[in-house]
Amino acid sequence: MCALGLVVVPGSARAADLVEQPIRANFKHEIASADAVQVADWVLNSGNNRHLSFVIIDKKNAKAFVFHPDGQLRGAAAVLLGEAIGDDSVPGIGERALSTILPEERTTPAGRFVARLDRNLQGKDILWVDYGAAISLHRVVTGNPKERRGKRLATPSSLDNRISYGCINVPVVFFNNVVTPAFKNTKGIVYILPETRPLLHVFADMRAAEQARLQP
Repeated sequence: MCALGLVVVPGSARAADLVEQPIRANFKHEIASADAVQVADWVLNSGNNRHLSFVIIDKKNAKAFVFHPDGQLRGAAAVLLGEAIGDDSVPGIGERALSTILPEERTTPAGRFVARLDRNLQGKDILWVDYGAAISLHRVVTGNPKERRGKRLATPSSLDNRISYGCINVPVVFFNNVVTPAFKNTKGIVYILPETRPLLHVFADMRAAEQARLQP
């Protein structure tokens, strides 16, 4: 007998209604990888985003998803990433001049990062992702025509999206209309998915939750 005086029969629709259902992130009409969906759902069900807006960067598919704190998609866009494949930053790389950074060191690190809007040395607003490694998310840089960064973002393939020193480049309109409102006057969480390491090795809290779920 339940508190409302209703008899709940195991296996009935009423019993099923009383079982807490997992929260699902709403990607709307965007195509997302299984890893991106898994991380977004885990963020919401674990509260790992601390009720803050959050971003998922899918490096394998060169795409960014920005969510409201409740998991509703704000927007998605193609991104440009570090030229080199890899999930870790070289120690001390944030203190080095760009001219000294070798092509194989130009990685976009994977992991969970607390991010804030700020300004770079040129006074332009950016989203600092990993300050120590000098990794930020910012409007696409088009100063070098030979790099064709704008065109790389516009192509349907993700194979030509590796060009930066490690920072994440996004379309100007996307930064202005999606990223900036999500982080204005507050911080948020950026989850960068790995490309060489297992997903559960990068997100330790997610691994612990999965292990607990599989316990008999």
